Amino acid sequence: MDASTVLTEKLYDREPYAKEFSATVVWAEGDEVVLDRTLFFPEEGGQSPDTGRLNGREVCDVQIVDGRIHHYLKSDADAEPLKEGQTVQGELDWERRFSNMQQHSGEHLVSGIVNRLFGFDNVGFHLSDREVTLDFNGVIPEDRLTEIELLANRAIYANVECVIRFTTKEERSGLFYRSKLDLEGEVRLVEFPGYDVCACCAPHVRRTGEIGSIRIIKCVNHKGGVRMSILCGERAAVFAAEEHRIVAEAAGMLTTSADQICPQVRKLQTANIEMKGKLRQFAAKSLDAEIAAVDPAAEQVLLFAEDLEASAVRSVVNRLAAEHAGLCAVFIGTDEAGYSFVIGSGTAGGDAREAIKKMQSAGFAARGGGKPVMVQGSLQGNAAAIREVLQS
Repeated sequence: MDASTVLTEKLYDREPYAKEFSATVVWAEGDEVVLDRTLFFPEEGGQSPDTGRLNGREVCDVQIVDGRIHHYLKSDADAEPLKEGQTVQGELDWERRFSNMQQHSGEHLVSGIVNRLFGFDNVGFHLSDREVTLDFNGVIPEDRLTEIELLANRAIYANVECVIRFTTKEERSGLFYRSKLDLEGEVRLVEFPGYDVCACCAPHVRRTGEIGSIRIIKCVNHKGGVRMSILCGERAAVFAAEEHRIVAEAAGMLTTSADQICPQVRKLQTANIEMKGKLRQFAAKSLDAEIAAVDPAAEQVLLFAEDLEASAVRSVVNRLAAEHAGLCAVFIGTDEAGYSFVIGSGTAGGDAREAIKKMQSAGFAARGGGKPVMVQGSLQGNAAAIREVLQS
C-alpha cells in the first residue's frame, strides 16, 4: 500500500494517557513503518518524539514525512520485519511521554503569564530530554523572573483543568489565542483557563497539578529578546535536589551558612585578585633579577616565570631582543599546566616562527603564530626539554 494515501489516526490527540494500542501496518520498508493509527507523538512543534516499542521492537524515532507519520525502528537483524497488513501492538515509554507532557504544559503556563505581564510572544520552543527552552521577542527584566516562576507555580497549586477542543476558523474569529502561524481549517486549541490559550498539537496533562512544579533555570539575551530555560515535574525536583546538594557542599567548604556563600565567595575573589597581584609583582622582580644575571654576550635568552601579565612579557622580550642576537623568549606557566610564550628574533634578524616549528616537531603540541620578529602561543612540556630543543 502507498503510504502517501494513508492519513494516520492520531490517537494521542484524544487519548494522551493511553500507554498501549493496536494498529495495522499500512506501509513498511526496512525499519520504517507507517500505521493506520498511533499513540506515538512525532517530532513536531519543537518537541522531541515519543519512543517505545512495536511488537517488541524499539521505536527510536517518529517523524512526519510528507504529512504522514513514520515510525523508525531500531535495526535488529534477528527480528522479524513488520509487513503491510500486519496487526501490531504498540507500547509507549510512558515516563518519557509523561515528562514531556509536564514540560510542555509548564511551558504553556509560563508563556501565557509572560504574554499577560509583558505582551511578549513565544517565538521559539524546544523540548528534548536535556532541556526546555522558550524564546520570547522581548527582554524580560531579571528581577521579574521570580514573579513569573511564582505565578506559574500558583497555577499548578490551583490544579486548573486542561481544556482541549478542535475549532473551525469561524469559531476562532474574535477569540484570542497564541499561535506563531495564521492557521486555516480545523485547529487544536489547548487552554488552561485563566492562564493561556494556545494552538498546539502536543499531548498535555489533564490538570496543572500534575505538572508538579516549575523552575526557571536561566534567562539570557537572545536575538533581541530572551531565551528562557525551564524544568518541570520530576526534572525540576532532580535539579532542585542537586542544586541543594551543591549549595550544602559549598557552605561546608566555606564553613558558613547557605545565605552567606555569595558574600564569602566575593571575599575570596577579592583576596585572590590581591594575591595574584602580589605574585605578579614577585614574578616581575624575580624576572628582573634573571635578566640582570644574563650574560650580555649571550646570543640566546630563554626565561621562565609562573605568572606575569601579557603586556609585561612582550615588553621584556622586546628589551631582550634589542640586546641579544638570537632568539629571546619568555615562557609563563608551569611544567604541569603548560606554558604560554612570547619569542622575539633578536638583532641578528632570524625568523621567530621557526621556533614554533621546532617545538611542534619536538611533540610539545605548540600552537601560535605571528611575524618573523615576534611570535606568541602556548605549549605543553617541561622547561628543561624546551631549553634543550630551542638551544639545539
